[in-house]
Amino acid sequence: MTRLSGGLIDRSKALSFSFDGKSYTGHPGDTLASALMANGVRLVGRSFKYHRPRGVFSAGSEEPNALVELREGARQEPNTRATVAELYDGLVARSQNHRGPLSCDLLAVNDLLSPFFAAGFYYKTFMWPKAFWEKLYEPMIRKAAGLGSLSMQPDPDSYDKGFLHCDVLVIGAGAAGLAAALTAGRAGAKVILADEDFRLGGRLLSESHTLADAPATDWVARTEAELAALPNVRIMPRTTVWGAFDHGIYGAVERVSDHLKAPIAGQVRQTLWRISARRIVLAAGATERHIPFSNNDRPGIMLAGALRAYANRYAAAPADRIAIFTNNDDGHRTAIDLLAKGVEVAGVIDSRPGAKALGAYPLFAGATVSDSRGRLGLKRIAVTREGTTTWIEAGALGVSGGWNPNLHLASHHRGRPVWNEALQAFVAAPQGGPPGLAVAGAAAGEGSTAAALASGARVAMAALADLGISATQPDLPAAEDGAQALTPLWHVPGKGRAWVDFQNDVTVKDIKLAHQENMRPVEHLKRWTTLGMATDQGKTANVTALAVMAEMTGKTIPETGTTIFRPPYTGVALSVLGGGDTGPTFRPRRLTPSHHWAASQGAVFVEVGQWMRAQYFPRPGETTWRETVDREVTATRKGVGICDVTTLGKVDVQGRDAGEFLNRVYANMMGTLKVGMVRYGLMLREDGFAWDDGTCARLSDDHYVVTTTTAHAGTIFRHMEFCRQCLWPDLEVQLISTTDAWAQFSVAGPKARALLERVVDGFDLSNEAFPFMACSELTICGGLRARLFRISFSGELAYEIAVPARYGDALMAKLVEVGADLGATPYGTEALGVLRIEKGHPAGNELNGQTTAQMLGLGKFVSSKKDSIGAVLSRREALVEETRILVGLQPVDPADKVVAGSHLFRDGEAQDTWSDQGWITSACHSPHVGCSIGLGFLADGARRLGEVVIAANPLEGQHVRLRVVSPHFVDPEGGRVRV
Repeated sequence: MTRLSGGLIDRSKALSFSFDGKSYTGHPGDTLASALMANGVRLVGRSFKYHRPRGVFSAGSEEPNALVELREGARQEPNTRATVAELYDGLVARSQNHRGPLSCDLLAVNDLLSPFFAAGFYYKTFMWPKAFWEKLYEPMIRKAAGLGSLSMQPDPDSYDKGFLHCDVLVIGAGAAGLAAALTAGRAGAKVILADEDFRLGGRLLSESHTLADAPATDWVARTEAELAALPNVRIMPRTTVWGAFDHGIYGAVERVSDHLKAPIAGQVRQTLWRISARRIVLAAGATERHIPFSNNDRPGIMLAGALRAYANRYAAAPADRIAIFTNNDDGHRTAIDLLAKGVEVAGVIDSRPGAKALGAYPLFAGATVSDSRGRLGLKRIAVTREGTTTWIEAGALGVSGGWNPNLHLASHHRGRPVWNEALQAFVAAPQGGPPGLAVAGAAAGEGSTAAALASGARVAMAALADLGISATQPDLPAAEDGAQALTPLWHVPGKGRAWVDFQNDVTVKDIKLAHQENMRPVEHLKRWTTLGMATDQGKTANVTALAVMAEMTGKTIPETGTTIFRPPYTGVALSVLGGGDTGPTFRPRRLTPSHHWAASQGAVFVEVGQWMRAQYFPRPGETTWRETVDREVTATRKGVGICDVTTLGKVDVQGRDAGEFLNRVYANMMGTLKVGMVRYGLMLREDGFAWDDGTCARLSDDHYVVTTTTAHAGTIFRHMEFCRQCLWPDLEVQLISTTDAWAQFSVAGPKARALLERVVDGFDLSNEAFPFMACSELTICGGLRARLFRISFSGELAYEIAVPARYGDALMAKLVEVGADLGATPYGTEALGVLRIEKGHPAGNELNGQTTAQMLGLGKFVSSKKDSIGAVLSRREALVEETRILVGLQPVDPADKVVAGSHLFRDGEAQDTWSDQGWITSACHSPHVGCSIGLGFLADGARRLGEVVIAANPLEGQHVRLRVVSPHFVDPEGGRVRV
């Protein structure tokens, strides 16, 4: 087919593109679908289930058939609607969902086997025999699933996300949307006008009628220019509003660069907008519905309104000779426009007996199209009238069964649409939709241009009045206002298969079968037949299917009901939903104060929650991470090691009642803590289970500093704030999180005191002046304020020194520099874990939400002299009698490995749930012990020291004999920390 005259394409410039390896040309203003149509391409894809030949069916985002793969390499994008893919020079597209050539799909054999693939066949077939599922059914389904294919390469493009606020959000830039935006914009309201098309105008671009005796596109251009000149109006073409959410928030995707071969350097491909609107005008238009008849799915059979759009906007037609099948006046408008473009109209088949021709074309009144012929494209249609069938030659057929308002966004808050008998369609309910949303234009059933214009202005004025903004009715152009006479015809009975949902191959027969098998509620119908579960979400099929079911049940369509529309309105790429948060930017990363110094030392980093922490510091010649970690552990135990522990949660607790507050939050007593001392603390959940451990330091009478584990820093602070504000608002206490304010370093090892003496300003660090568990505020390095805590989680003489965060990087470098002759060694999280396991200190692995103070050996920490959160429930009989105690585990054969997560069993007993004795929580290789060691919970563990148990690791088929030992592998008497 050659180009027609006119249209809104730019013929002065040619754009080259390819489809399935063959080159074609189009023009700016084309979509891929219109360009293919203008080049005579009708076969564009295959259906999902039966692999039936499919052609372009519509001209918008409701397209169920023309799904293609765009672009090449890492930018390959499957399941793109050719009807909305804007043509650009160098576009590469391929058909999808076929084996072998598109014209000779090997999987079309499925169509011959269709009697075995009736609705619901998968529910019946894949249930038996049971053994077939894993080895036959599931692999087969996985292989057949999906339509297009992914490149399996990382997305090379960038994406963005942003926030917008407005008084009025207008969704849709057709006649109603433009009138609404113009009304609100002139009134001074802050307006956002969003439309999924790359041009404003909606259906006005596809019609031949005029506005004020001039082409409709002239009025659209003038209106767009005025809106663009208003500083309070933001126009967003290529933007799909895909979801309505709470509090007036709407999700929108702007396709910033999809109309380009590749984004311009520095430009994103798509932007995810979160739009907060006080009022919303939904002017999303309407979608035409088809009329199912036997073999109505051949390439060339499409919606009549789409034919009109291709002819008037894109100057393209799918054939030289076209027929129209309709049950309303709109089909005749398509025939008139095709004639005006020089296309031969083979006839208008109107199911209404009293229909009148509106132009010079053959009319078949009171007739229906009952069948079609043409393997890969339509060649002829069967016209049946009063029992007589006549075959008519036609290369394309436009079908018009009426129009369904696009109510999806109005239903996203579970708003149920209501049936309008006059329109034979569902319209938005007055109540139940998203608050602040009103529907205008064709989306509200106002189908004529004049009615849509008036509706848009009226709804906008009502929305502005709600906001207290005065507005005046704009001067709207004179436009056609003809009522569309429609006599319902939901499907044409026949022997052949009549297709309702083209993408999922759902037929009228499938719906009747669902009725027969009692799958009559609409939600059951949808799932039993897969109706509307494809990428078009049933936009062209749902109402027709409901009408067929209503016919079977003897109920009305509203009695039959509707399914619930859910976001997204059209498909949204996962990349843009992430807003570009992929790879290193997948989520925000918090860097420790010494991060840059650690990076300069070649540290290997690991994600710890949101933090990036140094895992270990390899040196030249070290070939494995274990070799590095062993060195760091040994250096700390023999000399001095330095580790950045800034990630520990830090909370300043101040006020007259700070001690009483901490007494109630911690299981152990904190109010009696002396100024200048630190106490280990245990927090319980309300159910009595251990939640978090840490330290509490008292710097003055009314000032405490609490530390928490890294994992619980945020949750513990929120918990403490809840307690302060809601449980005990009468206490005079204030909290502030200082986690990010202070850089904190652990300085551990027998030479730790010697190192710190080189940086503190005249402070006595002797054991007598600054004993174990002491704390103090002081200055270092000539006046820098700091805090020093003498605490140890390594079993060695150790301190934690804190300085304002901005000095953290410099302090780390300083400590390593001045301690060079002492063997000062930076160590990371791996060595930190080894040191604490060797000492038997519980951490996150042991505080996993299913352990108690009793299990951790901290039963005495739950004070009986006061009340605290979780204390009462921690004394429940089952928890108190819990005999699984934290123990150490060491392999009988030093060559064996202790694996965390393994379960413990008595030697020689069956290994099942009933004989389970406990589990291993933490494991590592200990350079101190010389083999792998672990911590775990073992039933009656306190009395089983020296016993040999079995650690079973079924996932890896391991069974290791372990000896139960004290969890304190290093200095069990605790003398080193007090020297």
